[in-house]
Amino acid sequence: MTAEPVEPRPLPSYQRRSVDEILADPNIKTVENVHDLAIDGVFESDEELEEFLRFYREQRHADAP
Repeated sequence: MTAEPVEPRPLPSYQRRSVDEILADPNIKTVENVHDLAIDGVFESDEELEEFLRFYREQRHADAP
């Protein structure tokens, strides 16, 4: 059985903002350090992380000429 592709739902109008609006928002903080994006506990082990990274790399290069 093949699943039908799911059309992405449009974002609610309150989430649609222009770049200028986002930049003008004083509550928006810039990312100053990539480590600020890290979340502990996403992967249970280093091996699980490596498995994910290996899969991700394979998928990225699967369509490469």
